[in-house]
Amino acid sequence: MKIKASIVGGAGYTAGELLRILLRHPKVEITSVYSTSNAGNPVIKVHDDLFGETDLIFSDKIDPEADVVFLCLGHGKSRQFLEESHYSSRTKIIDLSNDFRVKPHHIFKERTFVYGLPELQKEEIKKAQNIANPGCFATAVQLALLPLAERGRVCNDVHVNAVTGSTGAGQSLSPTTHFTWRNDNVSFYKEFSHQHEAEILQSINRLGENPYELYFLPMRGDFTRGILAGVYLKSDLTAEEAVEIYKRFYENQPFTFVSDTPIALKQVVNTNKCLLHIQKQKGVLLITSVIDNLTKGASGQAVQNMNLLFGWDEKTGLELKPAAF
Repeated sequence: MKIKASIVGGAGYTAGELLRILLRHPKVEITSVYSTSNAGNPVIKVHDDLFGETDLIFSDKIDPEADVVFLCLGHGKSRQFLEESHYSSRTKIIDLSNDFRVKPHHIFKERTFVYGLPELQKEEIKKAQNIANPGCFATAVQLALLPLAERGRVCNDVHVNAVTGSTGAGQSLSPTTHFTWRNDNVSFYKEFSHQHEAEILQSINRLGENPYELYFLPMRGDFTRGILAGVYLKSDLTAEEAVEIYKRFYENQPFTFVSDTPIALKQVVNTNKCLLHIQKQKGVLLITSVIDNLTKGASGQAVQNMNLLFGWDEKTGLELKPAAF
């Protein structure tokens, strides 16, 4: 028996990734793709990579009896949508915006949203009804820091320099997403003020109060998808000690791996993996973290959370291989 899945905000990049994954998921039937601006049009008119894969049509009506609903709306719009739309009390909701990630927004209209980073709180996710799916930068940075935080080894200010692909800005055009601006170009943005900082600190502090500062410099990169983050801090751990801590922390996590050799973005693009590499230079521990911002940083992680909510193997439908060349 397959569950019924509904996607709200079906025209964006995260919705396109969800469709790509869920159309091949053995336990899911997509019954509704909601988009008021595209209602009545074939899904492939927007997501032409799915040509030959689906006959789904965009709808302007929700499926109130869906087993699971994925909210792929812009930040700040999920709350408004749930104010105006009513689902069955048994419907599970997975929100991909930042509306419910940070307290006090975890509880909304009698729905409690659990922060959906499986490597942090898998058992809580399994028992949840609603999930606040983590942000893309937040996922990459948290996975680079969680093993240290659990051991109480975040003992100095943390610095993050991370670059994301153009899909991280969403599908709507802006001056910094046009090809003529983005091509052969790179720039910082939201310096030390990115919205994902709050959820990163919330998770790190959950494992032990952290009095140190987080200095986060996000960058726009000249590529389509993926995040490469360099996370570094002063540490008295040796590289070998740190690697052992990380490998133990992630030994039972199916998507996060610690590499003994340097890593690159192409190793994770189109997959739900996070790869980490650790080195020590000049008294500074450097953790390199790479993910695909649309899969492990968004839609893939949402499906991973869905699998946990319904008691399935969390790898179901997510055993995806990168294209390395």
